[in-house]
Amino acid sequence: MKRFLLTILAIVCFTSVYCQSEVHESLEMESKLLSHSIKYSVYLPDGYDTSQRLYPIVYLLNGFTGDETDWIQFGNMQYTVDREIQEGNITEMVIIMPDGDDRLYMNKTDGTYPYGDMFIKEFIPFVESKYRVRKDKQFRGISGLSMGGAGSLNFALRHHELFGSCAAFSSGILTDDEILDANQQNFENYFARAMTSLKGKKENERLNDDYKKYDLLNLAKTKDEELLKSVKIYFDCGDDDFLSNGNAELHMELKKRNIPHEYRVRDGAHTWSFWRESLPIGLKFISEAMTR
Repeated sequence: MKRFLLTILAIVCFTSVYCQSEVHESLEMESKLLSHSIKYSVYLPDGYDTSQRLYPIVYLLNGFTGDETDWIQFGNMQYTVDREIQEGNITEMVIIMPDGDDRLYMNKTDGTYPYGDMFIKEFIPFVESKYRVRKDKQFRGISGLSMGGAGSLNFALRHHELFGSCAAFSSGILTDDEILDANQQNFENYFARAMTSLKGKKENERLNDDYKKYDLLNLAKTKDEELLKSVKIYFDCGDDDFLSNGNAELHMELKKRNIPHEYRVRDGAHTWSFWRESLPIGLKFISEAMTR
């Protein structure tokens, strides 16, 4: 009986280690650029409320049709981060999860909804004035899945002066051939939500200037090599994911230009079970990039 009670006590103590962080869901920031509020959730590590420490920060982006609660509700984020911190795999960090609003994390090309500008010019300054975080590039990482994976890579590589590292999972990247062959309704439901000039475009008309400006493959081919090298890059994709070709091509384009990066293909598809496995890997990569 004594041994049984000690075992139960040990389990309770072990479990309690992972219950001291805080997650606050669906907080709001008023955006002047968008003329409405943007919701976000936040993870605060154990001891945040009682310390004076400045923490590294990671922005964790959701996928298409998701919101600021996805990583918490489906991604098991809090337990995973608590565990990885406790086991010494990642540093203590603040994690911010904004609602991507299904806008591809970019400005709407007709000028009516500048989500990308809001994120850079309003959201990041708001968050980093509200929470005790380090504001140096090295200590600011970004990550995400699917639409959020592409969004995180776009933010990190276009704003290399802000982000020191990026970990993207199953990123929404399509090859040019896949864009040309895409079903019209599916194509417009996704891309034309932000790139309004693509509405009604068929075949090679789709690869216009608006698309190329957003396209990560084009960015990898054309951006200054030294600026690309200034961000530490990790991305992965499942071998059964419909986005595997685009992710593989991004790997090849970066490799052609000798841009350091880590690319991994694992068993899996476009599913939460894959992303739950990706999260600790990506956060460890970001954490190591934050280490001097």
